[in-house]
Amino acid sequence: MNANSFKKCFVSVVVILSTLCFAFCPESYAQSGVRTEVKIPNISGYITLKCDFHMHTVFSDGKVWPTIRPDEAWREGLDAFAITDHLEYLPFKNDVRPNPNRSYELARPIAQALGLNIIRGAEITREMPPGHINAIFLEDANALATKEWRDAVKAAVQQNAFIFYNHPGWQQPEEKAVWHPEHTELHEKRWMHGMEIVNDDSYYPLAHQWAIEKRLTMLGSSDVHNPTNLDYDFYSGRHRAMTLVLAKEKTKEAIKEALLERRTVVYWRNTLIGEAEYLREIFKAAIEIVDPDVTIRGKGAANIQIRNRSEIDFELTADGAIGQISFPQDITLFGDKTVLLKISGASDSTAGKEKIRIPYRVKNLLTAPQQGLHAALVLDVNFIPTEKKKN
Repeated sequence: MNANSFKKCFVSVVVILSTLCFAFCPESYAQSGVRTEVKIPNISGYITLKCDFHMHTVFSDGKVWPTIRPDEAWREGLDAFAITDHLEYLPFKNDVRPNPNRSYELARPIAQALGLNIIRGAEITREMPPGHINAIFLEDANALATKEWRDAVKAAVQQNAFIFYNHPGWQQPEEKAVWHPEHTELHEKRWMHGMEIVNDDSYYPLAHQWAIEKRLTMLGSSDVHNPTNLDYDFYSGRHRAMTLVLAKEKTKEAIKEALLERRTVVYWRNTLIGEAEYLREIFKAAIEIVDPDVTIRGKGAANIQIRNRSEIDFELTADGAIGQISFPQDITLFGDKTVLLKISGASDSTAGKEKIRIPYRVKNLLTAPQQGLHAALVLDVNFIPTEKKKN
């Protein structure tokens, strides 16, 4: 055996032994990593679960073995994920025996050892229309491998899957989302439950608006094919796109219930996208005014300490004015930090204690395309006049 042959043989043995270790010794594998929690708070009545329901492995066109995906998910602070390999697009079929269930079966022991919920899924991969459609909470992905795309979706429906339209702007001019009669058909049959309004680094405003109008669950997904550390510079604060699922408990059943009830928020870059009621609850849970009782003498100033317990830099811009005080037009409440907000009295003669609601709009909490969340910072202000009394 020459040196090159020996080297190839040695590398193959190492890869096989590593894979066997991952498959049969998941507990020891888990101890080798470090988890970075996603700092977005729970809200009243719900747990904020961090999820990614769209990713690939070598069993379709991904570049990793399935056991890598749960390790990445755990390290990056996820609570649940789905591997959704393509049913029809299999560029490695000469190297890896096609089996749409196999990636889930290989990844499941690792995920369970790490305390993650792994959900069986698949991607129905057809030309537009209808394009690419994900089905998760499947019992058997093989049943979706049909010639006619409608039969594939029907098979998913028969398994009570959660079904969503993937990257609606992919390969479209300017990545503008498209909606065809076929999507109307799926929606009217209730065979479509959700839509990706964010896929990887792309946000689709039209899809966001459609999700609101058609009452579809909003999803954000990584659609990752490479190892995640090749696509995201974690040291600079980047993270994968994900779906925050507001679930009653940390179980697959609770996740599915929340998805069907549209209790989701999309986390993309430094932005949250979702229904106003959920965004407002997350903002309220994240922000604490350290001492909301403030005293202002005349036109004097006061500094308000505002603590942000989340990792998101909330970008606030004024949404109106208040007669009693002046306050900054723009302020950023930096993630995991405490920021000073300087306010000043508007008159020397104002007297008495008042509850003041400082009106802001949070630009990076999107309730609709280009529409930030209305929010207020609430203070109890004791105004002490400084104007001299006339004799």
